[in-house]
Amino acid sequence: MKSSESTESNETQEAAAENEAVQSQTAAEATENATEEKAEKDEKPLTPEEQLAAAKEESKSHYERYLRAAADHENFRKRTIREKDELRQYAASRVLEDLLPVLDNLSLGMAAASQPNADVKTIVEGIGMVQTQLKTALDQQGLKEINPAGETFDAHQHDALSQQASDDVAEGDVLNVIRVGYSLNGRLLRPASVVVSSGVANEEEAEEAKD
Repeated sequence: MKSSESTESNETQEAAAENEAVQSQTAAEATENATEEKAEKDEKPLTPEEQLAAAKEESKSHYERYLRAAADHENFRKRTIREKDELRQYAASRVLEDLLPVLDNLSLGMAAASQPNADVKTIVEGIGMVQTQLKTALDQQGLKEINPAGETFDAHQHDALSQQASDDVAEGDVLNVIRVGYSLNGRLLRPASVVVSSGVANEEEAEEAKD
C-alpha cells in the first residue's frame, strides 16, 4: 500500500515539474515575441530627408576611404621610385669603386711615359696590365666580351659590315672582327662588328682580287 502511494506521489511530482517547465517556456516565448513586436514598432520608416542624410553620410565615408587609398598608393609609388634611385646610385658607386685602382694605375703609367728616359717596352707592358685589370673589374660586374672570330655568324650578337671571300674560313663564318661586342649579365649591350666569309672565291673573283 505504501509502495503504491509512493509511486503515485512520484508521478504527481514529475507531472508538476513538467507542467512548470512548459509554463516557463511559454512565458519565455511570450516575452520574446513581445520584445520583437516592440522593436518592430520602434523601427519607424525613415523620412526622405533622413534617407538623403544617411546616403550622404555613406557617400562621404566611401569618399574618405578612397582618398586614403589614393594617398597610400601615391606614397607607395614615391617610395618605390626613391628606393630604385638609391639602388641605382649604390650600384654605380660599387662599379666606380672597383674601377678606382685601374684609374690609379693608368695615372702612374702616364706619369712614367712622360719621363724623358721612358722605356717603350715597359710602358707597353704597363698598359697591358692596366687593360687586364680593367677587364677583370668589368667582368666582375657581369660584362662579357663578344669576340666571334672563326665562329658562325649570329645575327642576334653580330653586326655584319661586309662579306669577303676566303679559302680558309667557311661560308657564313666570321672572317674578321672589326670591333668586339659586349653583353652585361646575358643582355646584349653592343653587337660585334664583323666581316663574314662568303666562302672560296671563284675564278672571276680571284682575278678581280689580283687586279
